[in-house]
Amino acid sequence: MGDLQNRRGFLRAAAAAGAAWATADIAHVEDALAWAARQAAAPNAPRLTALTPEQAETIEAVAARILPAVDGRPGAREAGVIYFIDRSLSTFNAAQKPLYAGGVKDLNSRAAAKWNGTQNFAALAAPQQDELLRAIEKTQFFLAVRLDTIAGMFALPSWGGNRDFMGWHMLGLAHQARFDPPFGFYDEAVNKRS
Repeated sequence: MGDLQNRRGFLRAAAAAGAAWATADIAHVEDALAWAARQAAAPNAPRLTALTPEQAETIEAVAARILPAVDGRPGAREAGVIYFIDRSLSTFNAAQKPLYAGGVKDLNSRAAAKWNGTQNFAALAAPQQDELLRAIEKTQFFLAVRLDTIAGMFALPSWGGNRDFMGWHMLGLAHQARFDPPFGFYDEAVNKRS
């Protein structure tokens, strides 16, 4: 009987922990959505909350090399991916803020050491930027920026990136407020009545 009570106690504790985690996560999501609504209602461009302007300039340059604008198609810069990354670093991805700060510092140091007179990575020409990015492409910093760039390009615009659904249009997707499933074998009877 004791073993059964221990299992029930464990399940109760696991359920309580899961509920607490879900509630905590929902609070972060609600905060992020409230922030996005305020940003959308503001007449000016979104503001940075986690990154300094210098850090944002470097990260935006990295993101623009990961997803560049090509042949008239928008890239990460045009889609405002930097605002998604900034918002993520001030909410659900705050633990990576030191990684980003250290990565930006390292990247700017590498740029200054390799090309005398260079202030930062963003000031370099595209081929020079690509050369430096190849040197760090296996680092945690680059992998984090790459993942966040892709997420920011295709996430909902309310999160700060994917401005005007540019990422979705690049994939050939159209924003629709409602999803209608396609007709198929499961609703054949409905099709015959129409």
